[in-house]
Amino acid sequence: MAITYILFSSSCGKFYVGSSRNDNIRVRLSAHNAGRVKSTKSYRPWTIVTTEKLQSYSDARKRELFLKSGVGRKLIAEKFGFLKS
Repeated sequence: MAITYILFSSSCGKFYVGSSRNDNIRVRLSAHNAGRVKSTKSYRPWTIVTTEKLQSYSDARKRELFLKSGVGRKLIAEKFGFLKS
């Protein structure tokens, strides 16, 4: 199992989309909040918005890339009420 996840930072009002081979989101969230992820360490703390479990890491990456596309970001903004990305 793999996951795609969306995190939100209340300190800057941004969201982050990621994926992981490990389906334990708590481990991944801990890495983001500990500053071990370069792209998110400046915007801590992060909270989990949602996760999606997928059969393979390849599927999780495809979903992540879709959610990072223009259409995907619009979908996230509409579904979760984010005005900016």
